[in-house]
Amino acid sequence: VQLQASGGGLVQPGGSLRLSCAASGFTFDDYAIGWFRQAPGKEREGVSCISSKAGSERYADFVKGRFTISRDTAKNTVYLEMNSLEPEDTAVYYCVTGPTFGYYRGSFVYGNNDAWGRGTLVTVSS
Repeated sequence: VQLQASGGGLVQPGGSLRLSCAASGFTFDDYAIGWFRQAPGKEREGVSCISSKAGSERYADFVKGRFTISRDTAKNTVYLEMNSLEPEDTAVYYCVTGPTFGYYRGSFVYGNNDAWGRGTLVTVSS
């Protein structure tokens, strides 16, 4: 399984970015897929995920109403549209997928058998 994230960069507060994660090496529709992030000096935290058949989306409270996740089966790619970005959104964003990853009882969960991309840096600063 390979996950290649892209789309990060420097953006001013209030701006927008779209992250992409191209997946390969597995049947794309088999698993939920989504995003975590890790800010400097902080623990990794779940941001959003979308179910295997794109039937449901989940978001962390701190991005609800600002971020939108989507997946394109034809392109084996998941996207994260980020609007109204805040300095607190500065982090390395990782895409993740696998048999354990998902959203369960209010939390994003993952396991040892899940795959992670290398991350893309998002910096929100004026």
